[in-house]
Amino acid sequence: MMRSPVRYLLLALFAGAIIAIDQATKLSIMQSMRLNESISIVPNLFSLTYIRNPGAAFGLLAGSSNAFRMVFFGVTSLFALALLGTILFRLPEKDWMGQVSIAGILGGAIGNLIDRLRYGEVIDFLDVYVGSYHWPAFNIADSAISVGVVFLIIHFAFEKKDLSLLPHESPPAS
Repeated sequence: MMRSPVRYLLLALFAGAIIAIDQATKLSIMQSMRLNESISIVPNLFSLTYIRNPGAAFGLLAGSSNAFRMVFFGVTSLFALALLGTILFRLPEKDWMGQVSIAGILGGAIGNLIDRLRYGEVIDFLDVYVGSYHWPAFNIADSAISVGVVFLIIHFAFEKKDLSLLPHESPPAS
């Protein structure tokens, strides 16, 4: 089955835009703020806080050695990118929502992978909190991954199956 190269170009541009915005915002934060500096945007709700996360989501594995983290994140990142690419190319061409969701996840994963390769850790700066309760700081790449996953779950949960593609049983012979 021949697929439209324009569709994949648009998906690549979408993922590329996420990567570019993610990297540009991280660069801006690194150039304009000191590490651990926090600027309140909405008091008691949202701040820009420049931190570096050597671990996975929510700081998991942050206490592990640098060598272990580099190997672990290198292998898991390559596996995840290969898996996402495979899913993207196996989705039906008409499944635009699924493809856009996967492209968003890919863009976010690549954005964070670039940080790991360049700095050995991920730059985070979006800090959401209520009083003293803080959600773990995150970035644009994390947001793209989270939104992509949520849209994918919703999409697959409510996807209507095309019953015309299912094999039909013949009526019993009389």
